[in-house]
Amino acid sequence: MIRVRNLAFRRLSVPELIIPPGSAALIGPNGSGKTTLLQVLAGILKPEQCCVSINGRSPEECRIGFVNEYPDRNMLFSRVTDEIASSLRFSRLPCDEISEKVELTLKCAGLLRLMNQRIHTLSGGEKTLVALLAATIYSPEVLILDEFDSHLDDRTVDTAEQIISRSGASSVVRCTQNMEVASRSKTLVALFNGRIRESGDPHEVFSALSKTCFVPFGWRTR
Repeated sequence: MIRVRNLAFRRLSVPELIIPPGSAALIGPNGSGKTTLLQVLAGILKPEQCCVSINGRSPEECRIGFVNEYPDRNMLFSRVTDEIASSLRFSRLPCDEISEKVELTLKCAGLLRLMNQRIHTLSGGEKTLVALLAATIYSPEVLILDEFDSHLDDRTVDTAEQIISRSGASSVVRCTQNMEVASRSKTLVALFNGRIRESGDPHEVFSALSKTCFVPFGWRTR
């Protein structure tokens, strides 16, 4: 379980937010603070007064995978294998073990063709998939995705979803502008103007947002 308390940072004002284990989607207008909230959950941003706990521990004590919306901002290295292997190398695993795991990871994702590629030669979708593999190869407890799918075609999205499902993360928190994707989450959080407007089961949240544009098209005719 992810718990946030006393978050007052930039435009965010969140006295308390509880996100149960499983899949969760964060929705709301642009500029509402969604990216900032995700970065706080990931431990990238550390407001002084805020308390964030993940299963009773701080984000720094957990393995967290994070994927940015913009593909190039995720990249630290020039080669695909180095990028995917980065978290394993930081953990000081043996080189042979790392190489084998990177190859297996690419193979399972159907992306072995990218193994010897350099990052700058990849398409935007391929960069996103590489970033996702880098975020999941070390078996994260929590996977945080900031509109990573906003520039992907349907085929690449399908591959990404398969990678996510194999990650083993107990919690997957994603920000998305796709309400159909959001509706498939176990928990839905609606953030408007820096404040939690609704949080809970998607049916309840979408019912409360029925007069807004943040409702799946199919739900509007119910």
